[in-house]
Amino acid sequence: MERMIDLVGVQMDFGASKRGVNMGPTAIRYAGLCEGLEHMGFQVENLGDIVPAPKGATKPTLRNYEQVVDVNRRLYHTVYQSLKNGHFPVVLGGDHSIAAGSISAVSKFYGSIGIIWVDAHGDWNNEESSQTGNMHGMPFSAVCGYGPDCMVDFGQGPVYVDVAHCVQIGGRDIDTQERIRMKEAGVTIFPIDMIDELGMAEVMRRAMAVAGEGTKGIHLSFDVDAITPEAAPGTGTVVHSGLTTREAFLAVETIARSQKLVSLDMVEVNPILDERNKTGILASELVQSALGKVVF
Repeated sequence: MERMIDLVGVQMDFGASKRGVNMGPTAIRYAGLCEGLEHMGFQVENLGDIVPAPKGATKPTLRNYEQVVDVNRRLYHTVYQSLKNGHFPVVLGGDHSIAAGSISAVSKFYGSIGIIWVDAHGDWNNEESSQTGNMHGMPFSAVCGYGPDCMVDFGQGPVYVDVAHCVQIGGRDIDTQERIRMKEAGVTIFPIDMIDELGMAEVMRRAMAVAGEGTKGIHLSFDVDAITPEAAPGTGTVVHSGLTTREAFLAVETIARSQKLVSLDMVEVNPILDERNKTGILASELVQSALGKVVF
């Protein structure tokens, strides 16, 4: 892992049905992320925030697609340049649609990566399977070639991530058609009941084997709604009975110890719905733990 971190925020909330996650990057920064990373010995280059246009074209099956695609295009170029510079990109959302841009850049740069997608939802919809048209439910499928190409093809020749190296952890609210599509594609899924049965340590051992073996690195895309809402109330698509705080930390700590992490997203923090920045603080600490902060 490089000691220089490029921190980029994305003020995107047009991919979701509820507004407010555009303020997530500010909330996470305000929780002391930069200071924490610097205390760990990293040099942090704060690249500011990507801000979407206030208006854009839309349609029922791809809501606000013009803004989502434009933001992902700009994020793609930002992350790709960060990697070319030998830096480690940390992307702060914003809704989860932004992962299409960040992962596209990482996949293009490395050629072969694994993805660990921590989320209450599958995010494996496309225009036909989505019940809402919200594009934050489509990025995981898009980066693997099973979703809207407009989210990942910016004329650069997208390098789709091999589903054989993709893992979804913490799912507990996956649409019926989405579930079928994920099974047919061959995504490795550790839903919440399997985590209950196996324990997070075993789940992560298996997840690391899938995402890490035979790849040049792992991209972590972490949606805070994976965590139970009592611990992370500040998010727009709340689902009961999620990961405990310790399970979430164990997951990112395991990834950190592997030294395979090459990039990460932390998304869906909504300060409007939060309690005294409780979720922003938790997101900040999770990023630091993913980058090697230890308890002892």
